[in-house]
Amino acid sequence: MMPDPFILTARAPDWERCLAVLTLAFSCDPPCRWAWPDPQQYLEAFPRFARAFGGSAIDHGTAHYYEGFCGVALWLSPGTAPDEASLVKVIEDTIADERKGAMFSIFEQMDALHLREAHWYLPLIGVDPAHQRRGIGSALLNHVLNVCDAQKVSAYLEATNSRNVGLYERHGFEAVGRIQAGDSPEIISMLRKPRDDGQDC
Repeated sequence: MMPDPFILTARAPDWERCLAVLTLAFSCDPPCRWAWPDPQQYLEAFPRFARAFGGSAIDHGTAHYYEGFCGVALWLSPGTAPDEASLVKVIEDTIADERKGAMFSIFEQMDALHLREAHWYLPLIGVDPAHQRRGIGSALLNHVLNVCDAQKVSAYLEATNSRNVGLYERHGFEAVGRIQAGDSPEIISMLRKPRDDGQDC
């Protein structure tokens, strides 16, 4: 399987541009805007959240962007995890008091459903709204799903927007659980087992 020449590995100097793409991409994401409904609050809090949730991908060389920073995927390889202490700090600092309990419940449910065997985890993937519907998200998914198949390991993610579930299903993911707390939007946990046929998604 030839690597996609339009997908590049993000390094530390690229981090701010990656955060900018993800911040734009998640600006209409239901759980994110439930957590940070005020626009300024969202713009200040989301980059901190993204750093804590998927930032270690930069350190491990598993953060990828589409040429021109049209889209970004922060993949965590087997044995790598989000920065839990930083996530707790972001929630405590930025979430309104009346929603903090629900937010912590969401992450507790996410942890309970999270795959325990070795796997690739996708905490964040997003495409700049100006470049959506061009196959960029699919390309970013396939870039690592091909690795999953080669390594014979599963991939796991949480779909935070129901509009994206079909995309993930087309790439072999199946819903394995649902997460919801208080008045929060629903999040769907999804698992993809490795494929043996070597076929592209």
